[in-house]
Order: sequence, then C-alpha cells, then structure tokens
Amino acid sequence: MTGHKTRDWFTSPWNRCSDVALTFPPKIMLHDVSLRDGEQQAGVSFKKDEKIRLAEMLAEAGVHRLEAGMPAVHPEDEAALREIVRRVGQHIEVFAFARCIVEDIRKAADVGASGVTIEIPASEHIVQKAYGWSLEKALDLSIEASALAGELGLRTVFFPIDSSRADIDWVINLFEQVIRHGHADAVTLVDTFGVLGPHAVGSYVRRIKERINKPLEVHFHDDFRLSVANTIMALAAGAEVAHTTVSAIGERAGNTPYEDLTLALLTLYGVDLGIDTTKFHSISRYVQQVAPHRVPTNRSVVGDRIFDITSGIIAGWYEQCGEEDLTELFPYRPELVGHPGVEVLLGKMSGLANVDIWCRRLGLDLTEDERQVLLSRIKDRGYERKGLIEPGEFIRLVEELGFGRSRGVSPSKASRVIASR
Repeated sequence: MTGHKTRDWFTSPWNRCSDVALTFPPKIMLHDVSLRDGEQQAGVSFKKDEKIRLAEMLAEAGVHRLEAGMPAVHPEDEAALREIVRRVGQHIEVFAFARCIVEDIRKAADVGASGVTIEIPASEHIVQKAYGWSLEKALDLSIEASALAGELGLRTVFFPIDSSRADIDWVINLFEQVIRHGHADAVTLVDTFGVLGPHAVGSYVRRIKERINKPLEVHFHDDFRLSVANTIMALAAGAEVAHTTVSAIGERAGNTPYEDLTLALLTLYGVDLGIDTTKFHSISRYVQQVAPHRVPTNRSVVGDRIFDITSGIIAGWYEQCGEEDLTELFPYRPELVGHPGVEVLLGKMSGLANVDIWCRRLGLDLTEDERQVLLSRIKDRGYERKGLIEPGEFIRLVEELGFGRSRGVSPSKASRVIASR
C-alpha cells in the first residue's frame, strides 16, 4: 500500500491493497485512433496539415502507435497518411484503417503504413441487418483481406465490429478461422456501442485468451462513461493494447480518452506507460481548436477549470496548504498534466478566504468589517448573475462601497494582475 502519495499525486491506498490489487502485463501499448475514429464524431474533421501536426504532437508525447486514418476515405487523408509515415514513422508505429476489402489493404501498404487495422462486422444481427450479408460472406472477406495484409508485410490487427454484443463462440471462431486461413498478428475486443460493464470485462477477455494465442487489443466506446474503467479491467485481465483518443473524441460519445487512462494507470496503480503527461493539456487544446471539439470546463484531466476554486471552504484550504501541499485539495498537481495552475475565483459560493486572496494580489488592505460587507455584495452579485465576478467588477464593488478610492487600483489594472496569476 505504497506509491499512492507522491509530490505529484495523492490517491487512495486501497487501490494497492494486496487483496484487491490488479496485475498488469509487463508492457502496455496505446494505439491512438484520434485521426480515424475521432473523425467519426459528428462535426469533427481535420485538414491534412492538422492531421500531420496532431500526429507529431502525439509522437512527441510518447504515444506508442497511431492509427493515422483510412486512405480510402479521401485523397487528402491518403496524402496525410503518407506524410505522417515520413515524419514520425521512424519513431512510432503508423497504422492505416481498412475495411475487409482488398483495395483498402493495398492502399494501406501503398502509403507506407507499418500495419493495418482490418474491420469486419462481428455480430450476427449487424452482419445480416446492417450489411445484408451472410455470416459466411463476412468470414470469407475477413480471410481474403487479412491474408493479403500478411503477404504485403503489414502488421495486421483484426477488428470485429460489435464483438461485445455478438455470440462469443462465433467471435472466437471468427478469430480462429482468420488466424488459420488468413493472417492476424493481434485480435481486438471491440465494444462498438460502449455497452460492456466493468464487472464483465475480465471474464470476456479471459475467455478469448483461453482460446486465442495472439495478443489481445481492446477498443471501447464511452456511451456510459465506462471506457476507462473497462480498459483498465481488460488490461488487468491480460489485454496488451488499448485503443484511445485525445479527450475522448470519437463516434457518438467517443472513445477511451488516453489522458484519463494514462493518468489513472500511473497514479492509481503505479503503471507508467512512458507517456509525457505534461503535454495532455496542450494537445487537448489543439484538438479542441482544429476539430472543433468542445470539452466541458470541468472535464477530468484536461478541463480548463478543474483547478479553479470558487468555494470558500476550498479557498480556505488553499490558503492553509499553499502550492507545496496542493494534493490535499486535488488528486494530482496541475503541472503533472500541463495545466496552467490553480486560480481562486469569486462567486455566490465564495468565502472570506477568496476575498482575502484577491485583496492581497491587488494590494488592498481592508478591515474585517469591510471584507464582510464586500463578500456579501459579491455573493448577491454572483447569485443575480448566476456566474463569476470579474476582476474589474471586483474593484468597482470596492469603490462603490467606499473602500478603495485612495488605493490607486483601476479595474483594468485589476484585470491584468489577476490574469497574470
């Protein structure tokens, strides 16, 4: 029960208690699908140069493998893949994504990808209702496409869509037939609709691994916000590769966010993936800018306001603990995830500690009675506005109350001082 508390994080010792501790494979790989599945989110689209830049940023952060797109989608996607292979291919594995179509496989090899993820519908209902195929056709196409990928020297990851809702015996048979008659270097458990529960993941993974002697990868969607928990449980059950995206972009509710997964493994379980966590915030901001993709301000790990304090109680803690003991207030330090840092704000829920912090920053020396009156006005204004008090408005309130006219702090100066924190 050690390792849960360092200067950078403070998590629960119960995660590492011997009777519940999880065991993980010696090597875990992140397979980022932001440039493919990320674009399947409605409204998300990357230009060629944006794809290249994001690939470079992820490579610099230490992500192990990129699924850099589907060359069959658009000529610019094909061109982006070629350039990504050229720029980062010597440092990181670059995969293409392909349907079980021979021409898709040839395109993947032609752009210079080191590997290919090959998709096929796995569940009988999807095969028959969505595609109008027989199960035999799905099997034949899988064998044909994967065999060609092997012949062309591509590392091949077989990716059966909707495998979490399919009959497991059919899925395992599909894996076995592809491995025997086609080619697969690894197989993937695909929870296309995010409908697996964490309690079921381990059993599913173990049943596959009992029959399939190939590395297992997991691709989980986030429709019930369970993708991180599911991925952790799958890795603890023996899966070796996790498919992830930046800040959970992806089809519908998105995919497993690599930031949350990496940080949880590091701080909760002591598993270091070798990812530079200090780049989380900047990469997420880049994706939000170019996708475009909105991230809630209180989104875990990368939200802009997760280190903001409005509550008077927490502001009081901050005053007592200071920067040195920030993990008494937060589970991890802002700099660990590349966040600019803590900011104390003013609103309806604020207390005297918030007011004191702002007064010190602005060089205002108010009496206890003045601080109480000012706090009351701040609370009223925050209630009326249903929001926060800006620095300029704070100074105007001080002046309206007759507390600060001789102190020479203008609204514009207040804004600059507070913004510089």
